[in-house]
Amino acid sequence: MIFAVVACFIVGYILIVFEHPIRLDKSVPALLMGALTWALISVGNLEVLDHLHQTASLEDVLLHHLGKTAEILFFLIGAMTIVELIDLHKGFGVITKMVKTQNKTKLLWITCFIAFFLSAILDNLTTTIVMVSLLRKLVPSKVDRLFFISMIIIAANAGGAWSPIGDVTTTMLWIGKKVSTINLIIFLLIPSVVTLVVPLIVASFLKGMKGNLSSSDSNMTNKTSHSDKLLSSNTMLIIGVGGLIFVPIFKTFTHLPPYMGMMLSLGIVWLVSEYIHPEEKFDKSKKHLFSALHALSRIEMSSILFFLGILLGVGALESVAVIALNGEKTGFLMNMAMHLQQIVPNQDLVIFLIGIFSAIIDNVPLVAATMGMYPMDQFPMDSKLWLFIAYSAGTGGSMLVIGSAAGVAAMGMEKIDFIWYFKNITWLAFIGFIAGGLTFLGIFPFL
Repeated sequence: MIFAVVACFIVGYILIVFEHPIRLDKSVPALLMGALTWALISVGNLEVLDHLHQTASLEDVLLHHLGKTAEILFFLIGAMTIVELIDLHKGFGVITKMVKTQNKTKLLWITCFIAFFLSAILDNLTTTIVMVSLLRKLVPSKVDRLFFISMIIIAANAGGAWSPIGDVTTTMLWIGKKVSTINLIIFLLIPSVVTLVVPLIVASFLKGMKGNLSSSDSNMTNKTSHSDKLLSSNTMLIIGVGGLIFVPIFKTFTHLPPYMGMMLSLGIVWLVSEYIHPEEKFDKSKKHLFSALHALSRIEMSSILFFLGILLGVGALESVAVIALNGEKTGFLMNMAMHLQQIVPNQDLVIFLIGIFSAIIDNVPLVAATMGMYPMDQFPMDSKLWLFIAYSAGTGGSMLVIGSAAGVAAMGMEKIDFIWYFKNITWLAFIGFIAGGLTFLGIFPFL
């Protein structure tokens, strides 16, 4: 029956990959996969383990995974609503007005480095949502914008790897006292920059990045930047971005999960939007056009449901119990990690492979598995192992569009085709990942 659970996940994953050829929205196989994997566990009366690797009831384990998934979903809903509210009030026009260049290469470097540093302050998921909204204004051409947004995924994931609040996996390692903030920055900043700069250099020489944006794009961008500005644009931009930046600050002081800070920020931004006047002669009949309810209606709920399905499916593989090499019961994913460690004795190569696998399987359970595999007495805080895992798990997901929260968010918002991303972006993300990893291994002895 465990074979059936794994097969169900693989079939669902394949259907997600071939979303466009089979003309089936990715949310459908994700939801079916998420529900059926747990149904097979229940019908087969398979044993499941909780997050402490102890035998527990199916209801308790499922509730735990649903709770963890809900944290991400509510965080995503809050962030997307704030971004949509800023967009409704033309707040991003303030930023797009500052970006004067129409040269594709210059624009690519500027937007990617904005995303790189923004993701360290916010997180890679929120940064991607913000940057997708910005690029809709800067690059109206869908064909060009897909490439820009795909490079933003690489930038956001690279920027999140060297910050304790920039990515879920680095946050896990930070909270688990595997890494410290100062050493994340010291050891991972340079490799993360290399991870972004190498693909950017190569992309700058690609045919599609030659020349300027088309004249029609330029006219649309100028129109967006100048004509559409409202009286409320500056206020909503400051309140909205300030609310997003407030989330990690709130988490630091209260020790509550990030979604609580996001809900507080959403409440504040929503409150301001109820009483602000976008125009001088603001009519109540137009109020609904600038309201949070309208912003909520613009959210891609299909991407939210896609998140729900795929995270529940991964949770099923993480929880279903198997007998490990040492004869003890462990989760399926952790057992796979142990087999990998035995097959590949070189630890650095294993961590490289963990980074590559994080593009296929969610990096959260992969990091959780490694945290359980390597004891603290052998690998103390800020050891090479934990820092390298933080880098690999944080940046490796860029190699596939569904390999990271940033990629999934962009895929949902811009309908990025999996096959297109694989053909055009995967190789760029791969060379950046390898270059950054080798940089880390090279500078670690000296730092």
